[in-house]
Amino acid sequence: MVSFIARVTAASYLSLSIFAGTSFGQNITDDSHFYGQSPSVLPSPEAPGTLSWQTAHAKAVALVSQMTLAERANITVGYTPSTGCSGVTGTVPRLGWEGLCLADAGQGLRATDFVNAYPAGISVGTSWNKALTLQRATHMAAEFKRKGVHVLLGPVVGPLGRVALGGRNWEGFSNDPYLSGSLVHDTIKGIQNAGVISSVKHFIGNEQEENRNPITSTASGGIGGGGLSSSNPANISQTVESVSSNIDDKTMHELYLWPFADAVHAGSASVMCSYQRINNTYGCHNQKTQNDLLKTELGFEGFVVSDWGAQHAGIASAEGGLDMAMPNGGFFWGKDGSNLTTFVKNGSIPEARLTDMATRIVAAWYQLGQDRDFPPVSLPLQYNVSHKAVNARDPASKPILLQGAIEGHVLVKNVNKALPFKKPKLLSLFGYDAVAPPRVNLVDANFNYKFGFLSNTDFFWRDAFAPPFTNPGQIGPNGTLIVGGGSGGTAPAYISAPFDALQERAYADGFQLLWDFHSTAPLVDQASDTCLVFINAFATEGVDREGLHDDYSDDIILNVASACSNTIVVIHNAGIRLVDTWIEHPNITAVMFAHLPGQDSGRAAVSLLFGDESPSGKMSYTVARNESDYNVPIAKPADEFFFFPQDDFTEGVYIDYRDFDRKNITPRYEFGFGLTYTTFEYSDLSVSLVQNANTSRAAPESPIIEGGRESLWDVIATATAVITNTGDVTAKEVAQLYVNIPGGPVRQLRGFDKVEIAPGQTETVKFTLLRRDLSDWNVAEQAWVLQQGKYPVWVGASSRILPLSGELTIS
Repeated sequence: MVSFIARVTAASYLSLSIFAGTSFGQNITDDSHFYGQSPSVLPSPEAPGTLSWQTAHAKAVALVSQMTLAERANITVGYTPSTGCSGVTGTVPRLGWEGLCLADAGQGLRATDFVNAYPAGISVGTSWNKALTLQRATHMAAEFKRKGVHVLLGPVVGPLGRVALGGRNWEGFSNDPYLSGSLVHDTIKGIQNAGVISSVKHFIGNEQEENRNPITSTASGGIGGGGLSSSNPANISQTVESVSSNIDDKTMHELYLWPFADAVHAGSASVMCSYQRINNTYGCHNQKTQNDLLKTELGFEGFVVSDWGAQHAGIASAEGGLDMAMPNGGFFWGKDGSNLTTFVKNGSIPEARLTDMATRIVAAWYQLGQDRDFPPVSLPLQYNVSHKAVNARDPASKPILLQGAIEGHVLVKNVNKALPFKKPKLLSLFGYDAVAPPRVNLVDANFNYKFGFLSNTDFFWRDAFAPPFTNPGQIGPNGTLIVGGGSGGTAPAYISAPFDALQERAYADGFQLLWDFHSTAPLVDQASDTCLVFINAFATEGVDREGLHDDYSDDIILNVASACSNTIVVIHNAGIRLVDTWIEHPNITAVMFAHLPGQDSGRAAVSLLFGDESPSGKMSYTVARNESDYNVPIAKPADEFFFFPQDDFTEGVYIDYRDFDRKNITPRYEFGFGLTYTTFEYSDLSVSLVQNANTSRAAPESPIIEGGRESLWDVIATATAVITNTGDVTAKEVAQLYVNIPGGPVRQLRGFDKVEIAPGQTETVKFTLLRRDLSDWNVAEQAWVLQQGKYPVWVGASSRILPLSGELTIS
């Protein structure tokens, strides 16, 4: 364990120094310039094996104790898979250890057949539905298990979403740490309830794609993106290192570490470390983040696996807390881990470190019951040859898939109840996003199916991952967007496109449907009751987005609206999408953000358009009026730091709505906003401390459990409010609770409750406030502290629609 004084000294130095630049002048060419910015924290803690892990840990210790030094090293490195696994570990056949299959990703099993494409992380976030999140994860992970996958490489809480243009924001739930943490907790519970190891990623501060990996003059990137595999010694002589996320101690704890604490508290058996540097030390051998924050402060019991090709050192990564290297041990740990055995024999690393690495991996296997009747791997390496097909789908998943797609939609405009439709006679349909992609073929030679590029058939996915990193553009022009690009792609069993679902509805209800998916200025039949326009906003791993709106799509919308007095816009968006170019056009009567709903895209949209169910999603991010309203740009190599790009997180905790509130910027649609087909009235807020709650400044002494000090998870206050459905439609409402912690942001989300209410009925929503929810991180004390004083509390329908207010006094 790391001493308290050592941690205070390290954190204080970190908080004061990481933004310290250097005088302008000659380019820095040696990383010795940055030594000490990320403090040394040794040794890497051994897995504690406490509480729920006690039995698994004991079994792992017993098995690993029988392994030779070479066998222990062998299971810490990856091998080239002979199957469709994203990665596989080494094996120890004589002891019955057959190794682990690791596979992507957080929206469903990628690059295979007979599985489902679930709604993406962004849609889970906008659903604000914890129970549905748990169900989705359980059903999704069960498919991984039926295919013989031990480790699901997800979910994502890093990137959190600091940069609005971030290429991978869509894989995560929200840029709010509380919402992201709540949903990652339930996701991990669901995944691991199914007997699959969850590898939550990317730890930590991985907030942009640009320069996430080192680039050399001979770089030949892959899905890892931007650099060379660790198997190639050229990694040692990079020209431009990965960008460094320079994060102070307070911001780290209150923003970026927060959802990872929830993930560890849920029992996540694996954490994936990130590509970029953190305070100028690579994430996968960063002693401060992995040894101190993760394994000591959060009490993490499982194993840390590298992102593919994210290992950049041998001894340093082992000392820094990395337990498993993917896709292989390569130049650093050796093809079969042989370099690790050499390091132990020559005293470079203690044998106990290698033993702990192996123990953590094996303990996770035991913890999830994978030593008992686990299915064999059924992921063929190739699908264009004869192979055994294992159908991993369960008919019971159908309602979960559809409901997840439905609840991820957010209705933001609905003038004069333009929606839901009221027995239309003629609908006219426009926009490239309305139809299914022209090619949905697992065995396509270009692999676009395997990496989420179905709506970009004219773009070769690999071009976004290898120099010169071509951007695929802001849209997926070749069909409806159900998922973003990259390793988070999915393998849909089918795609219900909006056009498909509308045709079925036209047949059932007897209305006429006209369409034009090619013209940017289509002619409109003036007998149309409504004109529907479907557009999208694409994003992918490998590159960041070029903008938050595109002229091509905006022109289609404006041209249709100019010819149709009742125009409704639906956007499938892989991240923030601005709408101010056309949102106030008088002929645009309704707008829906559909996000990334998975394979039931069209079916979900049509059920909402026709009022089979009311929309109930809420924004999990802020939609600004102007792109310049977002305060964090993409960091780029510049000046003397060209070879060591720097990204200073000087905004601290003030991203998204926290920054908009601080600067009093009026957004177009605020965080938490979303309309339904009814109206709700809020009343009777009650906020109080729990009887006999300990409200001391410092958290009471207690053991470190998964997720941190046990007393931080104590409930110290509760709140209730009453919601009445004052309209005429049954609908779900997401009640949100915000708190002002003295000295902190204007308000921070600290509770939410989603309830379904019939017309004229009322429901009481309940919130629990943990000690950690009301605390802030004190750098000098190296502790979460509960300030004495008054805490304003609000409850309402969004971060700016807060009809109820109260106060909590801590003394």
